[in-house]
Amino acid sequence: MKTTPPYITSLEPNQVFVFGSNLAGRHGRGAALMAYRMFGALHGQGEGLMGRSYGIATKDRWLNVLPVAAIKIGVDQFIEFAGEHPELEFLVTEIGCGLAGYKPEDIAPLFAPIVRDSRLKNIALPTSFWRVISPPIP
Repeated sequence: MKTTPPYITSLEPNQVFVFGSNLAGRHGRGAALMAYRMFGALHGQGEGLMGRSYGIATKDRWLNVLPVAAIKIGVDQFIEFAGEHPELEFLVTEIGCGLAGYKPEDIAPLFAPIVRDSRLKNIALPTSFWRVISPPIP
């Protein structure tokens, strides 16, 4: 279980910053703005690998919050991408839990497949997500 640092200001050469985005690729606030300013996110691109960042859409082109089922599609695509790139380490932020307004309890279960797949040890999740998908045993 790799844990994402609470605040990411720099990356090691093999690391990728994973953030919640919108389908318009307007990276104007929150982690998306950080991805744009510091890690190569591209204006106009809302999903996928951009420089040293990877966007997962949590809002549509008009900045309306996407339903969890739509976010799951992006998370599944990300998980597949991460599995194809074991040379990279992906630092997932609390996507959907800032401007989109979801709670870790809503989004974290989308990442549950990484617990069962040994190929996905290159994905670090926020502590709040781990608490949901892998709670401590009393």
